[in-house]
Amino acid sequence: MVKRRSRKVAVIGAGVAGLAAARSLLNVGHHVTVFEKSRHVGGTWVYDERVESDPTGLDPARSRVHSSLYQSLHANLPRPLMGFSDYPFPDGPPSCAFPSHEEVRSFIEGFARDFGLSEPVRFGSEVVSVGLDPQADEWVVEALEAKAVVVETFEAVVVCNGHNSVSRVADVPGKLDRTVEI
Repeated sequence: MVKRRSRKVAVIGAGVAGLAAARSLLNVGHHVTVFEKSRHVGGTWVYDERVESDPTGLDPARSRVHSSLYQSLHANLPRPLMGFSDYPFPDGPPSCAFPSHEEVRSFIEGFARDFGLSEPVRFGSEVVSVGLDPQADEWVVEALEAKAVVVETFEAVVVCNGHNSVSRVADVPGKLDRTVEI
């Protein structure tokens, strides 16, 4: 068996994908830093009652809310498919095969706690730039932490920042460029 060299790896995002990636990387001996812009693990499953000032996402100056989650949201997968092979999603009431967002968040927090995955997470650290330094053959990660830019290099970067926090508005030829009230 070939012994692999341990690498310094950045994971961007502490949602389900970021935590699963961090766990796998840690299990094979890599040094992992997880960058998470919020103060919680869970990614899109962290409910925030605030609503963006422009839900279409067209106004670049709009107030931003990280999650697109809404209060009554349930997962669109049944419980048995929401877990991991060695960390199953807990059973719930027989009348509800699809867990609520509160149950999913609790599951993610338990997963992070039980596998020590919160330790490598840098909470309140928003990645603003990632680029390859070709001369050093390293990835340069710039993150905003407490209003200061922190720069660090890594041998690999895994991007797990999701896609549900930014609205996607179709560019339809002939559409109105303004809202019309009827």
